[in-house]
Amino acid sequence: MPYTAKTMEYLKRTSPAQTEFYQAAEEVLLSLAPLLDKDPRYKKHNIIERIVEPERQILFRVTWIDDKGEVQVNKGFRIEFNSCLGPYKGGLRFHPSVNAGIIKFLGFEQIFKNSLTGLPIGGGKGGSDFDPKGKSDGEIMRFCQSFMTELYRHIGPTIDVPAGDIGVGGREIGYLFGQYKRLTGRYEGVLTGKGLNWGGSLVRTEATGYGAVYFAQNMLEARGETLEGKVCTVSGSGNVAIYTIEKLYELGAKPVTVSDSRGMVYDKHGINLETLKEIKEVQKTSLEAYIKEHPNAEYTPVSE
Repeated sequence: MPYTAKTMEYLKRTSPAQTEFYQAAEEVLLSLAPLLDKDPRYKKHNIIERIVEPERQILFRVTWIDDKGEVQVNKGFRIEFNSCLGPYKGGLRFHPSVNAGIIKFLGFEQIFKNSLTGLPIGGGKGGSDFDPKGKSDGEIMRFCQSFMTELYRHIGPTIDVPAGDIGVGGREIGYLFGQYKRLTGRYEGVLTGKGLNWGGSLVRTEATGYGAVYFAQNMLEARGETLEGKVCTVSGSGNVAIYTIEKLYELGAKPVTVSDSRGMVYDKHGINLETLKEIKEVQKTSLEAYIKEHPNAEYTPVSE
């Protein structure tokens, strides 16, 4: 049996019902197959078996009180996948789809993403099946505080440095950091994505979206083209999508779509960035509100 196939068989037997993780691992291992077949040291020292198995998997219960005074229960995860190059680094995702398989898939890919930066950081990922949509600021704060009450004992500036992801922006990072500081008595760089008022970095909010556009810009330049005059489609409407759109406009392109969990907006005149920021950063509501401000745009719900 080929080396990669043997590893995949082992994963499916020892980590059942984690489809997303199998897919990610298989894609990476197949891309590495020529290297693995060429150099016997990888097989001799079981390098791949060690990479696909997380160093530590943390699963915990998160109980919190909603605005009705009722106790709610969610699952919390932190997969500390690989610290070969440095402290574990990867975001926290709050979304109802989160489970162990998805967090392992994201954490596994984070190893390689982080290594490509050239920085001394390892790979990890975490999150919860908590859904921030429709929750009040108070409910989100209480959930974040409860989540950190367990997570704090597993993280630190030289151990594991979480960040934001889907459902976890500057507000949530602020609540998490506040609880970490309360529990430990330490004001330190244990989370990235913080607000500027409590140790955050300039342009951190814009960085991922801008980076996506710079990547596309360089790909086009390699073909002798530019973004000037291009019509672009953007998926999402959160932090990354908003600042992708902002940078596209700066470079002369016209982004015409955005989407969220409920539907998609197509605006042939170009997405109005001011309206989008108001809806998603201030009101924190669905894109359906975009049509009220721009009736000539088209809204397609997920059901269609």
